Amino acid sequence: MAIKEEKPISLAEVYEIAGDSEKGKQIREFIKKFNDTSLKDARAMTDELNALKIMKLKDSSIVKIIDFKPTDASELNKVLSEISLDSEEVEKILDVVKKY
Repeated sequence: MAIKEEKPISLAEVYEIAGDSEKGKQIREFIKKFNDTSLKDARAMTDELNALKIMKLKDSSIVKIIDFKPTDASELNKVLSEISLDSEEVEKILDVVKKY
């Protein structure tokens, strides 16, 4: 089996695709401990973050934001330690996260 595509996905998406097998159930139980974001909210947040048109935000960064849901600039900077954001970009991102 060859990997055709590699794409970061949020915990909410993993929860949905885990399935009902025994292993899938274990994965879902584990994810429940850390994630309270619904698939609908995760997709909506992805759309809103993409709509901000912040060039520095890659798919992997957006997934981190969705999974961790930072509440302030300090938390956001920890989650996105590899990216340098200005204060305006930080505020735009936090405004989106606060809705969810």
